[in-house]
Amino acid sequence: MGEVKITGDIKIGGDNPCFIIAEVGQNHQGDIEIAKKLIKAAKEAGASCVKFQKTCLKEKFTNKYLERPYDNSNSWGKTYGDHKRHLEFSEAQYRELFKYAQEVGIPFTASAMDMVSFDFLVNLKVPFIKIGSGDSNNLLFLKYAASKMVPLIISTGMVDKSAVKTIYDIVSANHKRFCLLHCISAYPVPFEDCNLTVLQDYKNTFDVPVGYSGQELGTAVALAAVALGAKVLEKHITLDKTMKGTDHVCSLTPAEFKQLIKDVRVIEASLGTPIKKVVTSEIPCIDKLQKSLVMGCTKNRGEILYPGDVKIKKEDEPLNEGDFC
Repeated sequence: MGEVKITGDIKIGGDNPCFIIAEVGQNHQGDIEIAKKLIKAAKEAGASCVKFQKTCLKEKFTNKYLERPYDNSNSWGKTYGDHKRHLEFSEAQYRELFKYAQEVGIPFTASAMDMVSFDFLVNLKVPFIKIGSGDSNNLLFLKYAASKMVPLIISTGMVDKSAVKTIYDIVSANHKRFCLLHCISAYPVPFEDCNLTVLQDYKNTFDVPVGYSGQELGTAVALAAVALGAKVLEKHITLDKTMKGTDHVCSLTPAEFKQLIKDVRVIEASLGTPIKKVVTSEIPCIDKLQKSLVMGCTKNRGEILYPGDVKIKKEDEPLNEGDFC
């Protein structure tokens, strides 16, 4: 598994710490002030990056699809188009959010949902662009994205291993500045469907960093992913899990996100190296707990020792190698 240089300051993979993405998605409810609060919350939690979603509705959807009725508890309009228009920020608003993230001090990016949005994000000069699972089998889009020679992080939900290999082949034909994320596209994901051992297969198959984009409840699965070698971790962040929208239930509050990051760093520190050896912190216990050979009875120098003559215990005067002849 290689290392990808995103910017001069950001490197993913190799011996670098796990790159943790706070995914806002559309949890901002179409309100730019909520979006800014989420950016600040991601920064304060210690996230490596904050991410949104950018869509050009006319590029991604047909008119018929946008005009279809969309009347449910999560809807922001009578039609799907009304709903999406409410949630989609303008290019000017994205520039405002990008600038705000710079002021706060956290890298800002977004998933590009179509080629027009991809070009906008390139021009915005985000550090990398995310390709979501919805485009993991969109070969034309993948080829277009790869041809732009910008860093990519690609989720691989809703496809099988052969499709992931195709993604790898398409992008690596242009460059190796990309990462592959194992992902299950359900909201929330049942724990038994997370299939985290796929990460090990990805690590053994691909020479680019691999990671995990999680939509399951809580943080346990995400932490396990890091223990299994995920070098990128993406989780949704929300101000309130009861807000309207399908993503909030599987999102983390700012406090939960902060704890997740603390726990990730503990896991990274605890993994260490695969070399079993005595470490410095064990030395006091060696003196306190390890036992020694001691005489179990009185013997004169030169006499033969028999089983039972020597005991193994804690003793002030242990036997040493020079005591034997």
